[in-house]
Amino acid sequence: MNIVYLHTHDTGRYIEPYGYAVPTPNLMQLATEGVLFRQAYCAGPTCSPSRAGLLTGMAPHSAGMLGLAHRGARLHDYNQHLVPYLKRNGYETVLCGIQHEAPEAAMIGYDHILGNPDYDMSNFSFRSVEWDEENANAAASYIRQQHDKPFFLSVGLFNTHLNFPDPDPGIQRDYVAMPYQFHDCAENREQWAAYMTSAQAADRCAGIVLEALKDSGLWEDTLIIFTTDHGLPFPRMKCSLFDSGIGVSLIIRAPHIERNGKAVDGLVSHLDVFPTICDIAGLRPPSWLQGYSLVPYLEGRSTSVRSSVYAEINHHVDYEPMRAVRTERYKYIRNFGECTYLPRNLDASMHGSFLLENGFLETEKPAEMLFDLYLDPVERTNLAQCSTYSEVRASMEKELLDWMEATNDPLLHGDVGII
Repeated sequence: MNIVYLHTHDTGRYIEPYGYAVPTPNLMQLATEGVLFRQAYCAGPTCSPSRAGLLTGMAPHSAGMLGLAHRGARLHDYNQHLVPYLKRNGYETVLCGIQHEAPEAAMIGYDHILGNPDYDMSNFSFRSVEWDEENANAAASYIRQQHDKPFFLSVGLFNTHLNFPDPDPGIQRDYVAMPYQFHDCAENREQWAAYMTSAQAADRCAGIVLEALKDSGLWEDTLIIFTTDHGLPFPRMKCSLFDSGIGVSLIIRAPHIERNGKAVDGLVSHLDVFPTICDIAGLRPPSWLQGYSLVPYLEGRSTSVRSSVYAEINHHVDYEPMRAVRTERYKYIRNFGECTYLPRNLDASMHGSFLLENGFLETEKPAEMLFDLYLDPVERTNLAQCSTYSEVRASMEKELLDWMEATNDPLLHGDVGII
């Protein structure tokens, strides 16, 4: 069985399969042919920790990824990455596009690196649409080749990371509906039109890869996983432990599992992807995995494989240590650092500038936060000091600390250091 891991930057769930008016027809088609996970969450809402969690099956702190790979963070042991594991089990491993788990892709150990691997997120003139299309076509060419053994192909798209391409002229800015976190004004509608354009570009590239699988006759022999690393690149989203930061898209199409077009409401962590691959491919899972196979979801045998998901922040640009546990109903966030938002951890954007200019840095960032997600799904009413919820808060705090101990979280012993 082949495996195609298709991933974007900073998309959250803002695509068509989740009901948003962001035209992404290829991903919508994939969702109707696979399984859509409505409650999937990353292990850390910044680029490298999120990807490290998914590709090692461990919490980022357990894997060693305490910050961004291009700023010096790295895994404790790259042999625990999915790629060397699959190589040891007879797979040809291929990277096309972005990886963000190592300072250099060669450290991971891919057999082949295709297309153009060089990109610069700080370059405002970087042509992300053309770069993604070049890599998508390179991935499609590889798929259409003859293969002597099963392959694992990682197709990493730059979109929807900032800086977005110029808005498509066909998008009528005055008629777009933005996320609830956005104030409705012309400036923010322009920003959202640019995001929609970036998402459309990512979808076109996904379509190139998916079409190649169908044209080559490999569709029925390939496990397809589509996801993103974390939420949108705006305040209270990326680099935050609110659902808008840790909530991610996840679509899985598994060969010979007939669940086409079904949605799953049970909790899912990115840590569950590695054990799911092992289960579907018939491989013995390695000892370090901390997640659970999603095959019971895929086969419709269960509505729950886990009762909680966990997430963390350590370093983005500045040090911002935080931990969270989320159940179906409750979210508990513990802030181990400063009770203030850090401007260098907020990606530069029009929407971000709008918030900063209007006092965002003066808004409250408490040491503890508790949310009742049934009554407050947008996480605006902090119940951590509410006597009615004191037993819930104590239970959630204990669960979080127990998880930190079980996963040898270095934050229990003090600051984890500056990258």
